Amino acid sequence: MELPNKDMSTLFEQLGLPSDPASIDNFIADHAPLPNHVKLTEAPFWSDSQRAFLKDELMEDAEWAPIVDELNVRIHEQTTP
Repeated sequence: MELPNKDMSTLFEQLGLPSDPASIDNFIADHAPLPNHVKLTEAPFWSDSQRAFLKDELMEDAEWAPIVDELNVRIHEQTTP
């Protein structure tokens, strides 16, 4: 069954991660900023299946691609103390 609305919460569900807003913010805070030379799909914190899903979605410019792009931007951003 396809999920009709794709957003950050549903992406995290798809990745098998906690998907409430606080958990998403915590995940991003724990892993940001990802160095600019490290692609989101090459980050060490993904499982093989998560990495493959993210890569496939971006390479195929699939329906999840805009949300994966949003995660990419957020996780590469510099955080302020």
